[in-house]
Amino acid sequence: MIYMDGVVKRYKKTIALDHFTFEARPNEIVGLLGPNGCGKTTAINCMLSLLTFDQGKITVFDQPVNPNNNKAKRRIGIVPQELALFEKLNVYENIDFYCGLYVSDKKERKALVEEAIEFVGLEKYKKFAPKQLSGGLKRRLNIACGISHKPDLLFLDEPTVAVDAQSRNFILEGVKKMKENGTTVIYTTHYLEEAEDLCDRLVIMDGGRNVAQGTLNELQRSISTQESITISFIDDSEGLKTQLQEIPHVIKVLEKNDAFEIHFEKSQNNLSNLIKFVDEHQLTYSQISSEKPSLSNIFLELTGKELRD
Repeated sequence: MIYMDGVVKRYKKTIALDHFTFEARPNEIVGLLGPNGCGKTTAINCMLSLLTFDQGKITVFDQPVNPNNNKAKRRIGIVPQELALFEKLNVYENIDFYCGLYVSDKKERKALVEEAIEFVGLEKYKKFAPKQLSGGLKRRLNIACGISHKPDLLFLDEPTVAVDAQSRNFILEGVKKMKENGTTVIYTTHYLEEAEDLCDRLVIMDGGRNVAQGTLNELQRSISTQESITISFIDDSEGLKTQLQEIPHVIKVLEKNDAFEIHFEKSQNNLSNLIKFVDEHQLTYSQISSEKPSLSNIFLELTGKELRD
């Protein structure tokens, strides 16, 4: 669906994309993740032919990107992070306007608009102006405007920003349905739990480069931390951090609130080694849990920063 190879984009002395590579395959959800300023928006704008680039290759639907290729544009949908709604038009009219950019036949368009309204659950709000809708309902309307023409390829840029939990769940379930219906989705988000739940593959960007890509399991195997154990001690914890770092296979120890988060490299004896340490030092713990590295752990190790940094 999309293929980018060695793409370079410069703004004078600033390199926004540094030999960036990316691909999206048919009928999958690809999470494009990265801290603010990493080049995500530039990459997407290059894919959409909204920006020219200095070097490399981009194809969409197996064709070189071309701003005049209206046939390809008909197959693409965009839901921007900023709400792109007309305040003087009601819900139905907003969706009809955007659908009309792709579909000229009125009868076909009416059916598509009604289907989009039903898909996002706005049947009761057809005559409402955007200002009469809650933040979550506005987000749903924003999505309906971008998907009404049934695109084969959909860009969703932070679609759940500042929405309530009910609307967030509604939107995420809708994204899954779109994939089931055959749409390829490029999904950007700062909510890593969303990316873990939704995405078939993940691409992590930093400094305009593709620093890692793959499924969550593949990314978990690519980093040094293979297990994180969190433990809370009842005893005085002064000096414990240094001692915990001496346990075999420990990579690092982080203090979080009243607990220690201990990162281990791959080993079958991590938990037993920790319990042995507790027994030898006659310590008492109130809580202990073990988990594989989260996407947040992966992101931090690969980029050295939090997602929103």
